[in-house]
Amino acid sequence: MYNPTVARLTYRALLGRRRAMILFVLPALLVLIAIAVRGFNGADDQVAADVLGGFALATMVPLIGVIAGTGAIGPEIDDGSIVYLLSKPVKRPTIIFTKLIVAIAVTMVFSALPTLIAGFILNGNGQQVAVAYTVAALVASIAYSALFLLLGTVSRHAVVIGLVYALVWETLFGSLISGARTLSVQQWALALAEKVTGDGLIDSEVGLPTAVVLLAVVTAAATWFAGHKLRTLTLAGEE
Repeated sequence: MYNPTVARLTYRALLGRRRAMILFVLPALLVLIAIAVRGFNGADDQVAADVLGGFALATMVPLIGVIAGTGAIGPEIDDGSIVYLLSKPVKRPTIIFTKLIVAIAVTMVFSALPTLIAGFILNGNGQQVAVAYTVAALVASIAYSALFLLLGTVSRHAVVIGLVYALVWETLFGSLISGARTLSVQQWALALAEKVTGDGLIDSEVGLPTAVVLLAVVTAAATWFAGHKLRTLTLAGEE
């Protein structure tokens, strides 16, 4: 299910000069914010939770997921170079699974690791805040990568749709409409973060069992449908 050649080509596409610069901006900004907040406020557990929840998990992780998930396959479909890959004797689910693994790895490195560093800067991991949000970033990276990889497969406007979901649905509607929070990857990830801290610093609108099930179902369904769409795309091209 994992093809090293496909993985190498995907890493090269994602970590090219332009995308790499974009991927580094948000983590660098998070660390700078953490340094500034620590300098002005000192170590404060609630402030650390607010910064990591409000910027790292709510903004940085989904945006990096958009870049990595859509960038893993979208540009190849847009410029037609996907035809070259599809002409090789590689199973379509293998292509999708390999690209998903790469997207997850890139999203985790550029979101979970900076979150951990920022957490230690903010309060030295007091009350496990840094670890809790790192765990949340890790699991959110998996779901976001699958969702945005699917978007990159089915739409030429995947980046725009992904940004709308990340910034409008999860950030805006999620803060205003309680029902929207139930259908939010951010809230599912927060359920795991809440379990790690367990002291009221972090609250999620979704219970842990429900969050785990939804994360697994959404990731699996998005991956399967992306593979199905790629098979359909192949048939259309052959016809």
